[in-house]
Amino acid sequence: MAQTPLHEGWLLSTTRGPVPETIRGREIRAVVPSSAHLDLMAAGLIPDPYLDRGEEELTWMHRTDWRYRLAFDAPAAAPDELVDLVFDGLDTVATVTLNGHVLGTTANMHRSYRFDVRDHLADGPNELVVDLRSALEYAEETEAVLGRREHVYPHPFNMVRKMACSFGWDWGPDLQTAGIWKPVRLERRRTARLSRVRPLVSVAPDGSGVVEVHADIARTRVAGAVDEPAVELSARIAGSSARTVLAAGATTAVLRLTVPDARLWWPAGYGEQPLYDLEVVLTGPGPDDAELDRFHRRVGFRTVTVDTTPDETGTPFTFVVNGTRIFAKGANWIPDDHFLTRITRERLERRVDQALGAHMNMLRVWGGGIYETDDFYEVCDERGMLVWQDFPFACASYPEEEPLRGEIEAEARENVARLAGHPSLALWNGGNENLWGFADWGWPEQLAGRTWGLGYYTELLPRIVAELDPTTPYADGSPYTPGAPVGGIHPNDQDHGTRHEWEVWNRLDYTAYRDHTPRFCSEFGFQGPPTWATLTRWIHDEPLGATSPAFLLHQKAEDGNAKLDRGLEPHLPAPRSFEDWHWATQLNQARAVAFGVEHFRSWWPRTAGTLVWQLNDCWPVTSWAAVDGDERPKPLWYALRDAYAPRLLTFQPRAGRLALAVVNDTGEPWTGHLTLERRTLQGAVLADAKVDIQAAPRSVVLIEPDDALLTPDDVRQEVLVASSKDVRAVHTFCEDRDLAYRPDALSAEAHAVPGGYRVDVRARSFARDIAVLADRAAPDAVVDDMLVTLLPGETHSFHVRTDRVIDPDVLTSAPVLRSVNSLCHALPETE
Repeated sequence: MAQTPLHEGWLLSTTRGPVPETIRGREIRAVVPSSAHLDLMAAGLIPDPYLDRGEEELTWMHRTDWRYRLAFDAPAAAPDELVDLVFDGLDTVATVTLNGHVLGTTANMHRSYRFDVRDHLADGPNELVVDLRSALEYAEETEAVLGRREHVYPHPFNMVRKMACSFGWDWGPDLQTAGIWKPVRLERRRTARLSRVRPLVSVAPDGSGVVEVHADIARTRVAGAVDEPAVELSARIAGSSARTVLAAGATTAVLRLTVPDARLWWPAGYGEQPLYDLEVVLTGPGPDDAELDRFHRRVGFRTVTVDTTPDETGTPFTFVVNGTRIFAKGANWIPDDHFLTRITRERLERRVDQALGAHMNMLRVWGGGIYETDDFYEVCDERGMLVWQDFPFACASYPEEEPLRGEIEAEARENVARLAGHPSLALWNGGNENLWGFADWGWPEQLAGRTWGLGYYTELLPRIVAELDPTTPYADGSPYTPGAPVGGIHPNDQDHGTRHEWEVWNRLDYTAYRDHTPRFCSEFGFQGPPTWATLTRWIHDEPLGATSPAFLLHQKAEDGNAKLDRGLEPHLPAPRSFEDWHWATQLNQARAVAFGVEHFRSWWPRTAGTLVWQLNDCWPVTSWAAVDGDERPKPLWYALRDAYAPRLLTFQPRAGRLALAVVNDTGEPWTGHLTLERRTLQGAVLADAKVDIQAAPRSVVLIEPDDALLTPDDVRQEVLVASSKDVRAVHTFCEDRDLAYRPDALSAEAHAVPGGYRVDVRARSFARDIAVLADRAAPDAVVDDMLVTLLPGETHSFHVRTDRVIDPDVLTSAPVLRSVNSLCHALPETE
């Protein structure tokens, strides 16, 4: 099979809509794959929508139609040859025309399209046109026909199979991209091609790895062609091979390969990730057995299930990999750039490495985005990052009638088959918050009996997964209660299945995380602004502040800044400036989420997973992310690295008193000595105790401190400290805003070292959550550690990596060197 990419020479123009005079009637160079926004930006015709208030200036693009045009040369189809025009992805509502002949229409960015152009391809010059109409107007028209179904944001994103967050979300811009967003090519064949290959990978009871290669063959049938010949399918992996002959007319085959004593693939933190090269080859007739088509995939041998066997508490939701129960430590994943074609494999590697660096072992690909790319899954395969993949449904009721139903089935079949065999794939999930929405958000009254998606989640999608990827478990949605019909146990019940915890962000203080002990918390989080370098690169308000116009445009959450202030007020000293507010809200975000993670981890095995909302951002914005839109880690990332550490000490309430949870998420016993001390902020030890730790692998042990350790003489002047070698937990007896911190608790020196600087910090008094905000000193600067707490007399060295020359004094003073102490206004009166 011969392939010819069609990526060079495209032109872009508008054909209808409220187009500015500076753009109307112009035809500009276009990049494929890409989008209209990026092409107009490259031509200097529109502002960058991420910059300041650029998003507001581009709403005209929501109701604009576009034309992509390509002139190319190609030979006509030979009498015995089939020629297909293949689009791997079109965004979204398109009409495709070749040399004046309409080949077909599309209305789904989540699937590919193939058109037979044998009869329309000219010998020599050809013209290919892709007309894209407004996805918003298409969705509005579909809604008018099918009837309104509730959705959480103004646009009817549930009426078109397009990335839902393209229409805006509470962390994303409303840009509504349009374009040829994946590769396009001509494919020529004379005999047959591999139309689909599904490797189903399992492990036999004797430890052998088993690969079942399910192959679908597309034959060439054209008038005047010779009789359809037999073809041969072969497969090979790790020295094992198999082959079969497909007689004329046969279009499917299954090959079974066995790898004795296969090395198992494990999630990060549980073992290694060996991958095996699987090659599948289709060959044709003739003395040389000419190769017709080839498929390659690296696979890993593992088993994965989700234990939902009812127990004395309710219904667990525990991932089991290779027979081992896993505590899922992870985050939710959104598209890493709103402009999807700018996401490279290298960028995905950096992001997944950041997740690994924070001790995560699972990412949930959220249902308002896309089916992620092959690159994403390959990167996760290599690194042991389990992936929970939502089907693209989020926060809305979805019609089960045409034209949507057929599109949904087609996209699901294509993507389940495409992703089957990736060892990282741990769960197919029906969608995000739709079962919850039906239960709590007033949908039944609005729907008045109309369909809303239940048939997708409980019938169509599980049937497709069972047929095409039976090696991967399926869940109806998130949150959901396994086995509970609509109207039964609430889908967000803490004792059953998965739970989303959003009362904390929306209404309650973050200490309310302790009010619930879910079986698996698949969404929870708290907001904070991006790093200073990211913020000031994209927002240039004068003066810059939390209520300045561009800053507010980059705060998409309803009542977002007020929620930040309400969340901050009970805990930290009141900020005196915008710079203080920026640091305090970032710190409070880190504190809030770490508080929740530590609570949930302390309840293993009752609670079997936490997926923070969210790992990443798609543009520069105040959001729940740990890594901002310019790829910089926020303080939250460092807090997660500590809270998800393989060994954790955390003070937690149990039965009306404070206990110390010893969390051992390693494969080795945690044994040793533990020191408990009640100290003054100036360092005096008022009470202490020595305890032996005996924590089995993958376990949690509770230690009850003596009353003398739990009863302070002065709550403002004392802290409780638990330490075992390099693992420490600190408990304060009152909130930071009331603690008698010394604002001048730190002294620091900075020294140039190879690759950057070393900042040596010493504590005169108790100093909490010390941070070197390195990006404030240089945009490329990254610090190795953050949110470090020091007792009086202790020191810590922060290492700053940068290619810039920085004045060392900048690294040792505010606003770069910060802590909770630096938010205090003055020494407490008792000092």
